[in-house]
Amino acid sequence: MDEIVLTGRLLIAMPGLVGRDFARTVIYVCAHSHEGAMGLILNRPLARPQFGELVQNLNLADTPPTQDIPVCSGGPVDQGRGFVLHSADWRTGETLEVDDGHAMTASLDVLRAIVEGHGPRRCVLALGYTGWGAGQIESEISANFWLAGSADDAILFDRSPETKWRRSLARIGIDPAALSGEAGHA
Repeated sequence: MDEIVLTGRLLIAMPGLVGRDFARTVIYVCAHSHEGAMGLILNRPLARPQFGELVQNLNLADTPPTQDIPVCSGGPVDQGRGFVLHSADWRTGETLEVDDGHAMTASLDVLRAIVEGHGPRRCVLALGYTGWGAGQIESEISANFWLAGSADDAILFDRSPETKWRRSLARIGIDPAALSGEAGHA
C-alpha cells in the first residue's frame, strides 16, 4: 500500500464497523505519521459535562461563560483529558497546527481564552481521543473499516452530530445504503 497521509482528513466508519466506540463515527485525524495516528471523534456528543459546568468545575469561570461550545467524546483513550479542536485563528505555544485552517490545543489556556471571549472563532471540546499504533490505521483502512474524506468547518464544528456520518459520506459521493460491510479482493 502506498503511503497515505491522513493528517487533517476525516475517517468515516464503514457500515461493517460495529461496536459501541466506533460504529458510524466520524473522526478528524489530528496527527498521522509512520509512528501512528491520533484523532478526535466528532459525532459523539456528551450530555454531561456541558461546557459551562466544565469550566466552572475547573475554576476558570465564576458564572457560566457567554460562549457555549459543543462537548463530545473524542474517543476511548484518556477520557479525562480535554482536547479543543479549533480554527487556526488562535494559537499558543502548546497548539498543534493540523492544517492551514485547523489546530488542536490540549491546555487550559484555550479554555480560559474561550471563557474570556478572545479564544478561537470556532471550536469543539473533545474528552478523550482515538489512537493507533504504527501501521494500525493503514491496516484498518485495508480491512475496509474506514473511508478517508476531506474535512470542512461544517462537519468539524456544526451542532448536528447525528447527521455528520451521512453528510461525510455524501461529501465523497457515497450513499450509505449502497455500502457493504464486506471487503472485496480481486
